[in-house]
Amino acid sequence: MRKRSINPISVRHIPQRTCVACGKVEPKRRLIRLVRISGVGVEVDSSGKRAGRGAYLCPEPECWEVGLKKGRLEHVLRTTLT
Repeated sequence: MRKRSINPISVRHIPQRTCVACGKVEPKRRLIRLVRISGVGVEVDSSGKRAGRGAYLCPEPECWEVGLKKGRLEHVLRTTLT
């Protein structure tokens, strides 16, 4: 016989993503997603659901500088940024 919990607690799964610059693991909603779209280039994906190769960055300016200057975004997105 299976025991039943008196107060079942539903725990919602929160997707985790890693910042390509600093390496911090954060909930997906706290990070900014950049997506490479073939034929168009790289755009900020505010919905987080656009098709294409994506990369995540923290909203802090330091992470954007590291991602752009050290070529981490280019490496992850597999494209050349201008």
